[in-house]
Amino acid sequence: MTEQSPQAAQVLGGLTPYLGIDGATKAAAFYEKAFGARQVFAYPPDEQGRTMHIHLHVNGSSLMLGDFYPEHGHPVKAVQACTMQLHLTEENIDEWWQRAVDAGCEVTTPLQVMFWGDRWGALRDPFGVEWAMNAPVKAK
Repeated sequence: MTEQSPQAAQVLGGLTPYLGIDGATKAAAFYEKAFGARQVFAYPPDEQGRTMHIHLHVNGSSLMLGDFYPEHGHPVKAVQACTMQLHLTEENIDEWWQRAVDAGCEVTTPLQVMFWGDRWGALRDPFGVEWAMNAPVKAK
């Protein structure tokens, strides 16, 4: 579950997406269920139930998120044209895909072999964030 400590958790990967989400605590719990995320740090919610920072580890990378704080210059904005891309293997993409669908992600592009030769599909989570999964297909 949540580690609430003054020490920050290890940041994984070379680029870390940071999502502003209305309901960051709920989104983090959803990402645990849908994408196997592990919450490694979080600030406690304020009196209004908002948290300024949650750090997750997902598929060997960090993902950070927090609620909107209009009074501190972070107004509510809809997600615009970004996709969280999960790079998986031929052996595990079906498991990852099914877990996300079972958790409540909406399929926007079915998982299929694409023109570039990999299996790829796209989903939308209940918070409006787009996710995609990609795995190479082994030659037979």
